[in-house]
Amino acid sequence: MRVEDLDQARCRPAFEVAIYEDLRWLGVEWSEGPETGGPFAPYRQSERRAWYLEAWEKLRAGGFIYPCFCSRKDVQQAVTAPHGDDEPVYPGTCRPSFGAVSNAAAPAGKTWRFRVPDGERLRFHDERAGWQEAVAGVDFGDFVVWRRDDVPAYQLAVVVDDAAMEITEVVRGDDLRVSTFRQLLLYRALGLIAPRFYHCPLVLDARGRRLAKREDALSLRALWERGITPEQIRAGDF
Repeated sequence: MRVEDLDQARCRPAFEVAIYEDLRWLGVEWSEGPETGGPFAPYRQSERRAWYLEAWEKLRAGGFIYPCFCSRKDVQQAVTAPHGDDEPVYPGTCRPSFGAVSNAAAPAGKTWRFRVPDGERLRFHDERAGWQEAVAGVDFGDFVVWRRDDVPAYQLAVVVDDAAMEITEVVRGDDLRVSTFRQLLLYRALGLIAPRFYHCPLVLDARGRRLAKREDALSLRALWERGITPEQIRAGDF
């Protein structure tokens, strides 16, 4: 059990408690975690900043990342066509010349982007769907590894933690398939061994849309309170 609580403005202690309660009610158990400890502690990302800074420094020194001053609005306005992924392809506004290495001593105050190898065809074997391919710079662009508010981005944090915790298999929703290509580039740049990936189909609502926070009536806690049993949920019978 790893609590990904980097965004402290949105994370509250009550949410963490609810995670434990809901998953244990569903029948999910774990042998390591914030409240039980384990060989790879700490298990809260908010307590693992030193690992992320070490990775940031390695990426900076290797010329893999660069500071970016574009806002999200700037990027959206610069993109002329919609993109299938949740993150538009960065237009390269702040991208320096190839081989440039920033001399910044710390990441704070800037957004830091990973420079993808434009045109490189990347592949990985999905344990459910078979071989997957994407072209860097076409299917996804330079992505954020450190936010301007001095918080490591999701892509960097999960790669660093999965490697440090010796994770061998990652099972997640199909909406994160493109993120896998980004993370594979980070594994390579950091000299780390990537795990195996399994991207499962999403649970959809009656209209065929993926479930979101607006469907609170289908949250584990709401189903629990309605008297739905864990067995019914695991069987999809609710």
